Amino acid sequence: MNMETACGFVAVLGAPNAGKSTLVNRVVGQKVSIVSPKVQTTRAKVLGIVMDGPVQMIFVDTPGIFAPKRRLDRAMVAAAWTGAGDADQVLLMVDASRKNIDDDTRRIIEGLKQHKRKAVLVLNKIDQVKERERLLAKTADLNALGSDDGEPLFTDTFMISAEKGDGVDDLVAELARRMPKGPHHYPEDHITDAPQRFLAAEITREHLFRQLHEEVPYALTVETEAWEEFKDGSVKITQVIFVAKEGQKAIVIGKGGSKIKAIREAAQREMQQAFERQVHLFLFIKVRGSWADDPERYREMGLDFEE
Repeated sequence: MNMETACGFVAVLGAPNAGKSTLVNRVVGQKVSIVSPKVQTTRAKVLGIVMDGPVQMIFVDTPGIFAPKRRLDRAMVAAAWTGAGDADQVLLMVDASRKNIDDDTRRIIEGLKQHKRKAVLVLNKIDQVKERERLLAKTADLNALGSDDGEPLFTDTFMISAEKGDGVDDLVAELARRMPKGPHHYPEDHITDAPQRFLAAEITREHLFRQLHEEVPYALTVETEAWEEFKDGSVKITQVIFVAKEGQKAIVIGKGGSKIKAIREAAQREMQQAFERQVHLFLFIKVRGSWADDPERYREMGLDFEE
């Protein structure tokens, strides 16, 4: 039996809300990237490390690619394309439940063609599509869109449900076969390269996204300011939620502090599960209208301020 090691990067591209983070969490077997029904939740590249026998695959969960309007948007889209450029394999995830091919997906296909990057087409959310004919028609339309002078963009097509797990094992097995031979980049028991301080901030941000509405979640960021370990194995985590306006601070706090209390309790519960230890979470809210134009905030998120 040949146990020669292989290792490579798999970039997961797609329009906002195509299910990229759900897929990465599914293949890793644990949450490493936050998930929300709202679009554009992922802001920075997140690595999910997967072992398949002697093969190590590093899945790069990229921010959704869309038409950027703000500096933060531009930095997020640039991070996504950087992830694709560095990868051994590129996945283009498409929401199969959508009736038509959206503009963001069309934009990504054009970008792949310009970069001359082949990709694996992954139709996600097939559990939400009852008619198989619709899936086949969408596959044909996407392949036609990707074809350039008869040269196909997509090497394969996989139909999956990242949420239910349908078809995911076949996709992972095929990717494992394609990874280049070589040593592993990370220890076999690692599931991500992200430090726990970053994961803790992302968990709180996910619960802010889930419990707040309209534009408020997009106008805030979370930083882990302090991390104090105790002899009994517990940890005290102090985080700051930066918002852009005073009115947003009031919304995050909620009537009588009810909203921030619910967010803190939900985030603390999830951290305890993720870190397998008791967590004491303390949240503070600060108004900093310029945080989205502060280079330090971009460094914290692993984004390029100059994009």
